[in-house]
Amino acid sequence: MGGVLSGAQLRTRIEAVEPLIEGWSDLEAQIQPNGFDLTVQRISRFAGAGAIGRDNAGRVLAPLDELEFDVDGWLTLPAGPYQLVFNEVVRLPLDVMALGRPRSSLARSAVAIHSAVWDAGYHGRSTSLLIVSNPAGFRVARGARLLQLVFFRLDETAAMGYAGTYQGENLTAPPP
Repeated sequence: MGGVLSGAQLRTRIEAVEPLIEGWSDLEAQIQPNGFDLTVQRISRFAGAGAIGRDNAGRVLAPLDELEFDVDGWLTLPAGPYQLVFNEVVRLPLDVMALGRPRSSLARSAVAIHSAVWDAGYHGRSTSLLIVSNPAGFRVARGARLLQLVFFRLDETAAMGYAGTYQGENLTAPPP
């Protein structure tokens, strides 16, 4: 039967032979009662326009300029949109999908994260859109927990898993 995976169920799946999540830094801090906190690996500024057509041939991803953390591991972000790449690698089996939600402290600082559905069968180090709405900006540390991924067990195993363009994304990126 479907439903949200609990922290205990997540731990079991993370410690499995084919772990649900790899590359985490502090399992005790990152496992939550109803999800798992993903952490910042890198943040980039958008450097141009993107496009999306009727099919993949019309897709053009916006170019990016990666931002450098200071010597203490912090970034100061002026108001605006950014691409966020997470440290953790997620491997969703065919009986699990996930939704990402920003940690509540972000909303309290006028910052939002937008994330797409994480389909059953997806494997990769995902990205999300980070929006700083606070006119005074926002400071973020490398490795900060920003997004809680909530995992849903499906009522029925998917016949076919995610097979899109982003399968295996960011797996060659160096660790922080």
